[in-house]
Amino acid sequence: MHGNHPIKVFACEKSKPLAEKIVKVLNLELGKSDILHFSDGEFQPAYIESVRGCTVFIVQSTIPPTDNIMELLLMIDAARRASAHKVIAVMPYFGWARQDRKDRPRVSIGAKLVANLLAAAGCDRIMTCDLHADQIQGFFDFPVDHLYGRKVFIPYLRKAKIDDLSIAAPDMGGAKRANIYARYLNAPVIICHKTRARANVVNSITAIGEVKDRNIVIIDDMIDTAGTLCKAADVLKEMGAKSVRACCTHPVLSGDAYERIDKSALTELIVTDTIPLTTDPSKPKEKIKVLSVADMFATIIDRVYNLEPISAEFDF
Repeated sequence: MHGNHPIKVFACEKSKPLAEKIVKVLNLELGKSDILHFSDGEFQPAYIESVRGCTVFIVQSTIPPTDNIMELLLMIDAARRASAHKVIAVMPYFGWARQDRKDRPRVSIGAKLVANLLAAAGCDRIMTCDLHADQIQGFFDFPVDHLYGRKVFIPYLRKAKIDDLSIAAPDMGGAKRANIYARYLNAPVIICHKTRARANVVNSITAIGEVKDRNIVIIDDMIDTAGTLCKAADVLKEMGAKSVRACCTHPVLSGDAYERIDKSALTELIVTDTIPLTTDPSKPKEKIKVLSVADMFATIIDRVYNLEPISAEFDF
């Protein structure tokens, strides 16, 4: 407990599994809340215990995006109206992050709009992981704790002791992220160049770098339909790669993603639990390995709550 402001951690519906892991690490109990559902689809979250004077952490990844961001906003508003001292949104996956700029005429900048909505609801701070673009932090006028999936991926890859390792970026935009992994793992970098026919549809992929007889790990912040990743894996195998793995922080996995991964050249897909995998037993998951970010978020929550520095959490 810090001062006169007790800590309480709550979860929205879709992120309860991760929130339960986080509170276990913190040696706390998950706060009690409930949702009243109306027949037309409207819903109203409520806290079943007092949050007056508390520092409230609300865990919610916004996937699927629309209902989940609204639930989070309502939870923030409810905490504010119940006289919480501070309200901090823990958003392991920040949805709408692909809309970070006007890349064609007459489109919205969804990431900035979500930042404005969180501020309007009364959010004091946000914690998130592997934003699609680092500069989204600048959309907020309050503190952003931006964590990195490499904190769990790099120890896993080191432990795997993969010979002839190369790190690949799935596109030009991912080159910086891949280069950081390559530096920590002392491995060369491969850059994949892709062209798109339209959103979620890849036209062609080519790879720049030494591919033949290498064990390649593709690094990305998220995997949605898995079209780009699976096509890149197939191309790299055709170019002579010994094996292709991938580390993707956020397993959105929409549409036929599970089936694509199962049929692809990927040896393994390593993801985190920022988004829970589907519970549908018909969806193949044999190639998917899930690493938890619970310890990472618990550490940051504890340090922020106790007014301790967090910079050490970004180094290895």
